[in-house]
Amino acid sequence: MLHRSGRQPSNVFPTRRPAHHQLANGARPAKRRSYVAVYAASRTNSIKLFSPSKINLFLRVVRRREDGYHDLASLFHVIDLGDEMEFSTSPYATSDTLSCSDPTIPSDDSNLVIKALNLYRRKTLQTMYFNVQLNKRVPHGAGLGGGSGNAATTLYAANRLLGSPASNEDLLEWSGEIGSDISVFFSNGAAYCTGRGEVVEDVATPVPLDTPMLLVKPPVGLSTPKIFKSLDLARRSTADPRGLLAEIATAKGVDQAAAVNDLEQPAFDNLPELAALKQRLIDTGNFRSVFMTGSGSTIVCYGSDSVPAFLKEEQYKDLFISPARLITRKEGGWYTHSGLWAEQQ
Repeated sequence: MLHRSGRQPSNVFPTRRPAHHQLANGARPAKRRSYVAVYAASRTNSIKLFSPSKINLFLRVVRRREDGYHDLASLFHVIDLGDEMEFSTSPYATSDTLSCSDPTIPSDDSNLVIKALNLYRRKTLQTMYFNVQLNKRVPHGAGLGGGSGNAATTLYAANRLLGSPASNEDLLEWSGEIGSDISVFFSNGAAYCTGRGEVVEDVATPVPLDTPMLLVKPPVGLSTPKIFKSLDLARRSTADPRGLLAEIATAKGVDQAAAVNDLEQPAFDNLPELAALKQRLIDTGNFRSVFMTGSGSTIVCYGSDSVPAFLKEEQYKDLFISPARLITRKEGGWYTHSGLWAEQQ
């Protein structure tokens, strides 16, 4: 079968036919590939990539749709808390292999990494399978989109290893079929997202990239479907999303009034201790703003990455705490760690 470019996929071996044979549609068959080309297609290629996560600098729930989903309007930004992934082609395999440092994460078709590889093959008509090693650092159930970042990184890696037959726009469009947040990683790093989150509009980075932040997550995660089910539309913010975007850009930072997240209400209803943690972080006076990202349970402390003294108390010993910075990527490339905090990944 043919690529969108009209060239035969590099990992497909053509069937040998007599020179006089014609295809059913009357076209002449392609010339048999050289042994050099066949050898190149059978080689194992590999790549190591940083797989970032994201935060929502604000998140408005616009409406509940008739299909049960919700239309959102949110300012996403990719951050440098991330995982490490290594990909290698497996020319003679008949399935993908995923190995993860976290044994609690499934490695079957329910994992977004495997879903991304299946999606990529279906869209590009490639037949190559892959080995993937995932060193997991981003906590799950955190509202940080770690799994979505893994899926986006996987699509980028598979495409690059096979000669980039798909464009960035293709990968962005296709990614919405397996997850709403995946597409944001195909932006430049800062994106105003609408729809279910899959409609991505690149925006200029509204705040300084080197702004220090502290991420604080309790050991319990939150289920996104449960949070949306618990959402009370009457208790949403009334702030205009475009107005919030302009306010953040004008202030060159996120003030507390602009740090709107309509999903805090259902998250705090389900996990009251999360609301108490947010308020205690605000009360320290250390941060320009404190807000929840996504559907939780991570609290973002914006403006400083200094750890408040109270977080060293016994009751908080199981918290996940990490500094973070905002990052972007160059067109055609992928994300790398900012290198702006001491305990680099």
